[in-house]
Amino acid sequence: MNENLPPCPECSSAYTYEMGALLVCPECGHEWSAAPASAAENGGGEKVIKDSVGNVLADGDTVTVVKTLKVKGSPTGIKAGTKVRNIRLVDGVDGHDIDCKIDGFGPMQLKSSVVKKA
Repeated sequence: MNENLPPCPECSSAYTYEMGALLVCPECGHEWSAAPASAAENGGGEKVIKDSVGNVLADGDTVTVVKTLKVKGSPTGIKAGTKVRNIRLVDGVDGHDIDCKIDGFGPMQLKSSVVKKA
């Protein structure tokens, strides 16, 4: 019936259907956006993530925090000038697109707008 729609990414069901801008799986109830799949098929490429001054970031880069950040549950925050090594670029929540581990704080996600490539 829907030969041109992709299968469900959760349960691989072939019975997906469109509902507005979303694709829906009737078997598991999973909903996802159809736009990223069509952009990848058309050669849209990957999303480019840039730091606060416009440098393109890549996995494994070292960055420096440009402003002091408050951290919930910690009496001190992350101070401006803190170096973060070996970052990973992710599609995070609320604009947090860098996954990293900061000494003294542990694993966390940062926004690319608060870091500068070192």
